Amino acid sequence: MSDRPPDTERIERLEIRLTEQEAVIEDLNAALTAQWTVIDRLTRQLGRLQEQVEESAFRAASGAPEPPPPHY
Repeated sequence: MSDRPPDTERIERLEIRLTEQEAVIEDLNAALTAQWTVIDRLTRQLGRLQEQVEESAFRAASGAPEPPPPHY
């Protein structure tokens, strides 16, 4: 057996556990930040697509001629 007090071993185990949990929290934070970046980009892209659909629907309803496609 070791001649160290039992509290010392307990504190060491708690310190190791705390260090591991801090690493996990940092990893989760990085993943969450990356996901929010993607969500923000997709939200802006969806807004642009909604505007395009609304413009197309307005043109179709007003009877205005549709502009030719870019490759025309």
